[in-house]
Amino acid sequence: MSTRDERKQQTRRSLLNAALELSLEGKGFSGVGLREVARAAGVVPTAFYRHFRDLDELGLALVDDVCFQLRRLMREARATARALPDVAIRDSVRGYLGYVRTHARAFEFLLRERSGGSPVLREAIAKEIRYFVHELTTDLRPLEPFAKFSASDLEMVADLVVTTVVSLSLEILSLPPGHSRLEEDAVARGVKQLRLIFLGTRAWRTD
Repeated sequence: MSTRDERKQQTRRSLLNAALELSLEGKGFSGVGLREVARAAGVVPTAFYRHFRDLDELGLALVDDVCFQLRRLMREARATARALPDVAIRDSVRGYLGYVRTHARAFEFLLRERSGGSPVLREAIAKEIRYFVHELTTDLRPLEPFAKFSASDLEMVADLVVTTVVSLSLEILSLPPGHSRLEEDAVARGVKQLRLIFLGTRAWRTD
C-alpha cells in the first residue's frame, strides 16, 4: 500500500472513530453533524466527501465495521460447536463476550443504534441480526433434533439464541469495569439460558 493510500485509510478510520465517539457522547448518531465529525477527525468538511457521500453512508460503514469481525467470530464459534459440542456453548459465549469487551465502544454504538433515531442504521442492524439468525438456522438444520423441525420453528430457535446473546451483551456492557464476579455470574446465567433453549428443543412438538 502506498503512502497516499495509507493516509487515505487513516483519514477514513479517523472519520469513523470520530462519528463513533460523538454518537456515544451525545444523543446518538442521528444527533451528529457532518461538520462536527470532520472537526473531531481533524479534517476539513470537503475531505469528508472523499470517503462518504453523507452521514448515512458513514453510519452504514460503522455498522459493517463492527459486524465484519463479529461475523468471523460467529463462524469460528459454529465450527467449534460442530467439533466440540460438549463445550461449545460455554466456550462460544466466553469467546463472544471477550470480543464484546475488547470492542466495547463499537458494541455500545451497535446496541444503542439498534433502537436509535436513525432509520437507516436501525434497518442495517436489523439486517445483520437477521443474517446471524439465518446463519445459525443453516447450521442447526442437519443436527438432531432440528432435522425434523419446520422452517419457522427452526428459525424461532435461532432467533431465541441470538436474542439471548444480544441481551447478555447489553448486560455485560452495563457492568462497571473490574467487577469480574458480576461478569462471571452473567456469563454463567447466559450459558444456562442457552442450554435451557437447546434442552427444550428435544421435547418440542409443533402444534
